[in-house]
Amino acid sequence: MHLQQRILVTGGAGFLGSHLCERLLAQGADVLCADNFFTGTRNNIEHLLDHKHFELTRHDVTFPLYVEVDEIYNLACPASPIHYQRDPVQTTKTSVHGAINMLGLAKRVKAKILQASTSEVYGDPNVHPQPEQYWGHVNPVGPRSCYDEGKRCAETLFFDYWRQHKLRIKVARIFNTYGPRMHPNDGRVVSNFIIQALLGRDLTVYGDGTQTRSFCYVDDLIDGLMKLMATKDQITGPINIGNPIEFSMLELAATVIEMTGSRSRVVHRSLPENDPRQRRPDISRAQEVLSWTPRTQLKEGLIRTIAYFEKLLKENDVRAILATDQVT
Repeated sequence: MHLQQRILVTGGAGFLGSHLCERLLAQGADVLCADNFFTGTRNNIEHLLDHKHFELTRHDVTFPLYVEVDEIYNLACPASPIHYQRDPVQTTKTSVHGAINMLGLAKRVKAKILQASTSEVYGDPNVHPQPEQYWGHVNPVGPRSCYDEGKRCAETLFFDYWRQHKLRIKVARIFNTYGPRMHPNDGRVVSNFIIQALLGRDLTVYGDGTQTRSFCYVDDLIDGLMKLMATKDQITGPINIGNPIEFSMLELAATVIEMTGSRSRVVHRSLPENDPRQRRPDISRAQEVLSWTPRTQLKEGLIRTIAYFEKLLKENDVRAILATDQVT
C-alpha cells in the first residue's frame, strides 16, 4: 500500500511557498507549512487551513525543528531587497543557520531536501545568459551581500552534506518570479509597477531603464521545483529555474501602463548599489534534465497578477501598508 507522503515546506506562507503548498495538497500529499511570518502572511494560506492534510506551524528556521517528514522544500528567507536589507544579520542567519537546521533534520529522518537558491548567487554577472557552471561575480561586503552570500553559503552546505553524509539534495536557482500573492510592498519591480499604475502614481525606474530581467510566472516556477524534487537521487542540481525571455525595465513599465489603462508616467531614480545590469537564465540543463520550459507568456501572467492586486487594493489594509512603508 502506498503511504501518503508528508512534506515540509519552510516559508510555506510566503509568495512561492503558498503556491507550492497548494500544488502538493492537490497531488495528495500531507503538507506541513512552517513560517515565522516575517514576510509570509496568513492570508496566503487561509484557504488551506481547513484542508485535512494541511498543517501550519509558526516556526523560525534559525532554530531546529523536530518533525517526521519524507521531503523538505527549504524556501524560508526574505527574498526582496526591501525585506532582506531590513535585518541583514537575520537574513544571513536564515540562509545559513536555516540550511544547517533543515539539513540536520533531513539527515535525521532520511528525507530528500530541496534548497530554493537564487539567481543572486551570480551577482552582477560577467557572463550572459548565466549557466549553472558560472561561479558568479558577487560583492561579499555590499548591502545585498547578506542575501547573495547567505544563499551561496547555503548551497555550499547542501553540497557538503551530500558529499559527507550522502544526503539526497536538490538545489534550484530561482530567477525573477511574479504572480498572485506577491507581497504588495516587497520592492520587486513587477509588484511595484502594477501598484503604482493602479494607484495612478509615477512608475519608478532605476537608472536609465535599459537593465534587463527575465520574468517567470509562479505556476511555471512551481512546476520546475516539483519536477526537480521528483528526479533520481544522483541529480542534485544546481539547476536554473526561470524564464529565458528578457525584458528591459522600460519595456515592462510600458506594458504595465498599457495593460492597466493607467495615466502614470515613468520617472527615473539612481540605480541602487550592486544592482545587476542583466539577468537571464540559461535553462538548457532544466530542459534536458527536467523536460521543463516555462509556458506562460508575460502578458498572460500579468493579467492574473494585475487582477490580484486590483482586488487587494479594494481592501483598506493594503493602502495602510503602502502608506506606512511607501512603494518606490
